[in-house]
Amino acid sequence: MAQPRQISASEIADAVAQLFLKANHELPDDMVDAIGQACRREGNALARQVLERLEDNLHAARDMQIPICQDTGMAVVFADVGNLVCVCDGTLEEAINAGVARAYRDGALRCSVVRDPLYGRVNTGDNTPAVIHISTHAGDDLRLIAAPKGFGSENMSALQMMTPAATEEDVADFVTEQVRRAGSNPCPPIVVGVGIGGNFESVALLAKRALLRPVGSANPDAAYAALEGRLLQRINRLGIGPQGFGGDTTAFAVHIEQAPTHIAGLPVAVNISCHVTRHAQAVL
Repeated sequence: MAQPRQISASEIADAVAQLFLKANHELPDDMVDAIGQACRREGNALARQVLERLEDNLHAARDMQIPICQDTGMAVVFADVGNLVCVCDGTLEEAINAGVARAYRDGALRCSVVRDPLYGRVNTGDNTPAVIHISTHAGDDLRLIAAPKGFGSENMSALQMMTPAATEEDVADFVTEQVRRAGSNPCPPIVVGVGIGGNFESVALLAKRALLRPVGSANPDAAYAALEGRLLQRINRLGIGPQGFGGDTTAFAVHIEQAPTHIAGLPVAVNISCHVTRHAQAVL
């Protein structure tokens, strides 16, 4: 019989702190490659210059170990917990928040979280509490993804509870319209996460999870993969371009995640991420 494995809260906190520092200082290789490829194929001279400056900024942040963007994001953590894992000396949530606090306070990352959203918007001082999504799997490891999310792009999110009569074209129109309305606000080029299915709350999480996929990776379902490609073409034809200055590259990718839904509905969510779609992961 498999034996439980203990992971200390302090080890989890250490890992989370390092992940948020890394995510804010260095983009994943797929994002770096996406910016470089866009720079080489961009036909608009001004847009190409903007992309070159974005590349310069990435290199400077990595080399100097400073934030890529001044908005170091609200801390989002995906924790996939093995069924044999036992967190000792504290809870998983406490450990994650301790790691977030350490990264943002000691790592000189901007703290952007206010304790009350409507009345007395006072900064918590350490960017906690984090937004934590917990799932489980069979095994004795803990898989962590840190995804700091800036609000210039987060504010451009949208959700629509469509009816079952909605068509593929209706979905495509909704997604494209959200990007058009967002314009330069989310600091394009962007990655567009789309959730389809589930219910009101889960469709938003699908869209958020879609942003964690490698840039340009296709949905395993051929129909959804084709829709991703079609949406990317439509969005890039909007001509918003890098930082809103026009050009061929408004989005690097459109990623769709789908889930079963109720017979009476068709939820669709759009979660836009900026050109610094940040995340870092570790397995304990």
